[in-house]
Amino acid sequence: MRTFASLDEFVAATGEVLGQSEWHKVTQEQVDAFAAATGDYQWIHVDTERAASGPFGGTIAHGYLTLALLPVMMMEMYRIEQLTMGINYGLDRVRFPSPVPTGSQIRAEGTLREVRQNHLGSLAHIRIRVEIEGQSKAACVADSLSLFVA
Repeated sequence: MRTFASLDEFVAATGEVLGQSEWHKVTQEQVDAFAAATGDYQWIHVDTERAASGPFGGTIAHGYLTLALLPVMMMEMYRIEQLTMGINYGLDRVRFPSPVPTGSQIRAEGTLREVRQNHLGSLAHIRIRVEIEGQSKAACVADSLSLFVA
């Protein structure tokens, strides 16, 4: 994990890779719980028998489940000391170029693209790339916006 002593030090890292998360295994139990929470019971996610003969050779994680794992993975990448608060401000562009097979491991890497000041604080634009272990194509690429107040 990369630690920044202050928000100013973080801002100075614009253009740099902030770090990578640990690997996280995506389990069928997580996929099933996500389906229950969202009502998205599409067979490619929850029907292991049917999915085995489907286009992906097994069940896959919901794209939004992959996206929902970003907060935990981002907390493993970097930390900014001396903050009053940091909040999720939203997302800009989000894409799911490759499905995440259930049982695979994913991790995220973040690059600080820009920091702008607004009336609330420092708005950081971080490009997140979620990779699947053993694959070159990303599972998710998202532009995350985080608001930091020193």
